[in-house]
Amino acid sequence: MTFLILSCSDSVDEDENLNDFTKDSGFFIDERDGHQYKWVKIRDQIWMAENLKYLPSVVGPATGSQTTPHYYVYGYDGTNVADAKATTNYATYGVLYNWPAAMKGEASSTSNPSGVQGVCPKGWHLPSDAEWKQLSYYLGGASIAGGKLKQTGTTHWYFPNTGATNESGFTALPGGERNSDGIFNYIEISGSWWSSTEINADIGWLLDMSSNLSDATENGYEKSYGFSIRCVKD
Repeated sequence: MTFLILSCSDSVDEDENLNDFTKDSGFFIDERDGHQYKWVKIRDQIWMAENLKYLPSVVGPATGSQTTPHYYVYGYDGTNVADAKATTNYATYGVLYNWPAAMKGEASSTSNPSGVQGVCPKGWHLPSDAEWKQLSYYLGGASIAGGKLKQTGTTHWYFPNTGATNESGFTALPGGERNSDGIFNYIEISGSWWSSTEINADIGWLLDMSSNLSDATENGYEKSYGFSIRCVKD
């Protein structure tokens, strides 16, 4: 297993009220499968307020690749899409995507906005590392942003769900991971969301949150891992 860890250290202008963000919300339909998603506006970004559930195919956790797209549903070990969609974990936490599935053949991007649609619905894109940083900055910096992004309570997050207020409306959910050893781990303990930015040919950036921390941390993981996705409006 190879991973890198880097905590955001955004400088925050004390004269700027970062809690004064516009929070509008609504719904949109993914025309590929008819699924309806909630969205939320946080300052000048519009984010999906649910994990992506697009599932064109599915495999069990033992199947992995750094280069071939794979889609996973936590706890499901099979290849039947209808059966995977019938699970509680799919309904609650959505799909786990490896990097090739997330990017859908597009090149890494550090731009803001990323310009990478990837696996996202039409009119939406996979956020770059810069866009995740911008979101954390809006919410007062990485050390407290996780709390403002996480769903409150312990229905889906393990106790103590430190700092969770969900005042952003983002409703971050801990979908866990499919790791490079072919194992599902950490559902209800951590949530991780891919960015469109790679560190190198083997490792991509993502944003992590956990049940016992209030921060939002940048990490780098092997592209064979399966993680959740949130898309941003173009």
